[in-house]
Amino acid sequence: MEKLFIKKKEFVPEVNFDPAKGLLEVSGQSYHEYTAEFFEPLFVWVSKYLEESGLNITLNYKMTYFNTASSKSFFKIIEMLQEYQEKGKGEAVVNWYYKKDDEDMLETGEDFISDSGWKNINLIAY
Repeated sequence: MEKLFIKKKEFVPEVNFDPAKGLLEVSGQSYHEYTAEFFEPLFVWVSKYLEESGLNITLNYKMTYFNTASSKSFFKIIEMLQEYQEKGKGEAVVNWYYKKDDEDMLETGEDFISDSGWKNINLIAY
């Protein structure tokens, strides 16, 4: 499977999905106008990756800002990983990075944990 890399631009996060390492990273800001179109290839890539059982997957979110539409897309990816693990297909973990003084980003991570009911989301201050 090929890597998926999208270079960070204004309003668009950097995406680096490396199947060889089992590492999915999304960082920066996400509040562009075409959120659905931007995230569709990510959903397709993650779906294809999760077709294979026995993989370990780490998703690192290192966002500084995002809009509601992006939040929904981030949560959808979390749900995909959660389902993969809950079906016993492999191990998945999400690392939610936030700046120590960014209460909004911390609360969003807490909301994702609460809304998903999944314990494999780590909140990591930096």
